[in-house]
Amino acid sequence: MLRKCVWVPVVALLALLPTVANAQFQQGDWELTLTGSGNSQKDFDSTALSFGGTIGYFFTDQIEANFRQTISFFDSDPGGSTVAASSAVGGDFHFDLDRWQPYIGGQIGYVYGDDTDDAFFAGPEGGLKYFVNNTTFVFGQVAYLFNFDESDSDFWSYQLGIGFRW
Repeated sequence: MLRKCVWVPVVALLALLPTVANAQFQQGDWELTLTGSGNSQKDFDSTALSFGGTIGYFFTDQIEANFRQTISFFDSDPGGSTVAASSAVGGDFHFDLDRWQPYIGGQIGYVYGDDTDDAFFAGPEGGLKYFVNNTTFVFGQVAYLFNFDESDSDFWSYQLGIGFRW
């Protein structure tokens, strides 16, 4: 009799496991992502800091539209300091693999700042999100962006960060 009672909590926990592991995006979900990076020379004579964030909305379980903002600060001795930023809109298609959510898409945006040549850019992007629980994920993304003003200033963009789904 006692042996049968031990299995009741185990079976109840196993029954709840699929709901705990449910980490897929659904139509109507919002997401917020945050990124940050920085580097300095060993004497801190020159420093670069960058912060970014994205707000996204899921029109279907797989299709997301988003707005992305990045701000970068550069300070060098004796060069002084400068600020640059970029704003972009984009769309991504997510492949639903439960906790793993690879995605592909694209973005178009504008870069601007104090000592920056203002320019439009666009390009493809791809990445991978991994849900650590139902609402929080870590992600990595890479994009190749074309500068509309100068063909020789195309660039790669990399991001690592944390995201939240609600």
